[in-house]
Amino acid sequence: MEKEKQKKRKSKKRETDILETKKNSGLRNRETNIISFVFAGLFLFMMGYLVWFNVTEAPDIINSPYNKRVDNQETKVVRGDILAADGSILATTETDEDGNETRSYPFGKVFCHVVGLSSAKSGIEGEENYHLLSEDGNVLKQLASDATGQKAMGNTSVTTLDVDLQEAAYKAIGSNKGAVIVMEPSTGKILAMVSKPDYDPNDASTDYSEWLTYDSADSVLLNRATQGLYPPGSTFKIITALEYIREYDADSYSYHCTGSAYIQGGTSIPCFDNKAHGTEDLETAFANSCNSAFSTIGTQLNRSAFKNLCSTLMFNSNLPIGIEYNSSSFTLDDSSGISEAQETAIGQGKTMMTPIHNLMITAAIANDGVMMTPYLVDHVQTADKIIVEQTTPTALATVATADEAEQLTQYMRAVVTQGTGYALKNASYKAAGKTGSAQYDSSDNVHSWFVGFAPYDDPEVAICVILEGGYTGVRNASYVAKEVLDAYFN
Repeated sequence: MEKEKQKKRKSKKRETDILETKKNSGLRNRETNIISFVFAGLFLFMMGYLVWFNVTEAPDIINSPYNKRVDNQETKVVRGDILAADGSILATTETDEDGNETRSYPFGKVFCHVVGLSSAKSGIEGEENYHLLSEDGNVLKQLASDATGQKAMGNTSVTTLDVDLQEAAYKAIGSNKGAVIVMEPSTGKILAMVSKPDYDPNDASTDYSEWLTYDSADSVLLNRATQGLYPPGSTFKIITALEYIREYDADSYSYHCTGSAYIQGGTSIPCFDNKAHGTEDLETAFANSCNSAFSTIGTQLNRSAFKNLCSTLMFNSNLPIGIEYNSSSFTLDDSSGISEAQETAIGQGKTMMTPIHNLMITAAIANDGVMMTPYLVDHVQTADKIIVEQTTPTALATVATADEAEQLTQYMRAVVTQGTGYALKNASYKAAGKTGSAQYDSSDNVHSWFVGFAPYDDPEVAICVILEGGYTGVRNASYVAKEVLDAYFN
């Protein structure tokens, strides 16, 4: 009897031990699974991060002037050339009999800002620093260079820049401060970029420290085409008109201009020279650049919608430009007063724009409302002319519908045929554009703007010109634009 009881107790203990073992085993399996899932999740996160980093962040870090690993390549690689679209040499490395290397810029001042300086890692020299100090040629040649200690030749960056057009823009702006940029609206390809005051990059080794002492108003190192911030003046009426088209029936618009406009709670806005334009529709108000009409329009617009439009147009945003730039700013919102709404609508007040951004918006109108990513480098090739990287034109955003772009083009054509853009009226090509005069201080000096494209019905090229106040030798920016467009078409 006692033996049977012992057997039962042992059997029950075994069952309990088995249950405990299974229970403990289940706990261990669950803990193991949790740990496995955590590590698998971390692994997938790291893989995703590495992919994201290499696509979005790595190019900037590689080209950063603070990345000394790239600069260390100079001990074994001769910095490659920068070429114009036609193969003309814009920057090259010359080596004397003693092996001393000097960076040379055959065109001197003409391309100084856009090509930049290798020593300062500015312009294309900075954007393409990694490629210019890389060797992607024949592997056997690379091994031979490493074995002999002889320097390899770096890659060549072939730009989109047109020598004839660049020289025409450089000549047209004369001795004035300002900038000229020319772009192909269908691709974003930049054909010319000039900024003045300028400098001779061949003198950088002796004069760079002096250039750094100039104040911002006279800085020769500032690329005004991409870094200069200016009130856009009446060129901003392109954006104001676009917002009005979206909110109202533009065909029924009518306004009687008496030479100035005053709105209760706001301020008095005069037209240029207090000229009374009489009764206008939206097209003639735009063509006449009527401040009275557009300052009144500014108070009628939905400010949230206006702000959203400007956000779509990339105000207060980073621009995808490889060289140094500044962001344009737009501050109007629901809390803004009537005066600010009036001033903003005519491109005064707090709004500030860079010429490159103004051009991007203008080119988008020329391209059926599609804004393209601007670019300066067409492709990168080895010293043996084997292409290792090719730029593909990329749409940045659709900022207007095709119908909206067509209507704005009609208004911009009227600027040339019957309005303030008379400098281009009798040109051999049919241009569309918008002039602008922007006050910037208490003096009588104004900045002069012109943005436009041609031919208006099948745009090949878009242009932006800014002349800083106090300019001489030309009546306004539209005359500079005409000289450049004449060089392109003729």
